[in-house]
Amino acid sequence: MKIEITEFLKQAENHTVIDVRTPAEFQKGHIPGAFNIPLFSNEERAVVGTKYKQESRDTALIQALEFAAPKAAGFLDELKKISPSKEILVHCWRGGMRSAGMAKLFEADGRKTATLCKGYKSYRNYIRQSFENKADLIIIGGMTGSGKTEILYEIGKLGEQILDLEKIAHHKGSAFGSLGQKKQPTIEQFENDLFEDWKKLNLSKRIWLEDESQLIGRVRIPDPLFTQMRSTNVIKLELDKSIRIERLIKEYSDFEPDLLRISITNISRRLGGLDTKKAIEAVKESDFRTAIDIVLSYYDKTYTYGLEKRKDQTVLSLKLDEDNPKRSAVKLIDLVKEELKSNLPNGLHTEPFFHINLRNGWIKEKKPLK
Repeated sequence: MKIEITEFLKQAENHTVIDVRTPAEFQKGHIPGAFNIPLFSNEERAVVGTKYKQESRDTALIQALEFAAPKAAGFLDELKKISPSKEILVHCWRGGMRSAGMAKLFEADGRKTATLCKGYKSYRNYIRQSFENKADLIIIGGMTGSGKTEILYEIGKLGEQILDLEKIAHHKGSAFGSLGQKKQPTIEQFENDLFEDWKKLNLSKRIWLEDESQLIGRVRIPDPLFTQMRSTNVIKLELDKSIRIERLIKEYSDFEPDLLRISITNISRRLGGLDTKKAIEAVKESDFRTAIDIVLSYYDKTYTYGLEKRKDQTVLSLKLDEDNPKRSAVKLIDLVKEELKSNLPNGLHTEPFFHINLRNGWIKEKKPLK
């Protein structure tokens, strides 16, 4: 039985998903939670594909059977290890012979199977389209060391929806972003993993996320989502540089000096030769304050430049006098609620204004960014 992608994903919440594509295809990207029982090895699929293109469908099918038949018992043994359930879901790339053949084998073993119509390709099209759905995004900006990630999670604890792109990417978005992180997923797998969180969100309600460049390490935020991020408003956290340096010392001083040196060297062309040398020497002497101060000078300039490139966006500046994520989260939510009290039809998308609230410690302005 073939089922469409929406029904497939619904059933996947309770049933085992078997991906019968090659190990290389699976490694490049797969449905999160799926298990790989490849009908062909990478090399076998290449041989079958060549016969299909250069000879005929029939010769390709004969070759496919020669490869697959001796492995049938092994496929069933592998399935038993993976899932005791009698109901499973199976897919290949296009929903063709590979998934159909494996489904018949599994059914012969007493399993009830459903295959994905148009295969993994339909899943990829579906998730990419999902990022085009309009969402009520609120972007938390601010210079490096402002504690945006911790504040984001404190906002989540207060009942708000959050989306942590850096966690999904396994990268903190800077030259030092890979330190202490798992290996990054492929760009394709990043999108698949992102969809797992995206589909759980109520897009009509506020969703908080950090300000990011489109590239987070080696992965890339999907174009439709990034366009939304760059067309909504930004709340820029303003925290004194000395406080940010102290936060970053706690965050990075425990890493091996060689790892810090490599990260500094990666931005040497932008830091300049002299500052690069000074920063590396400071790390060698465990003078992390000096090293971080030098590096922050570069990142602060980069962030300011990036913020100025945002066109037609409202930038709300929230001045903080302490590194206290819990209190900062409350202030951020209060700021947004204050905005919504204006009863303007587009919420945060306001007309030009300038207002200072000394009691809450925030400034908001419509910046004519050019």
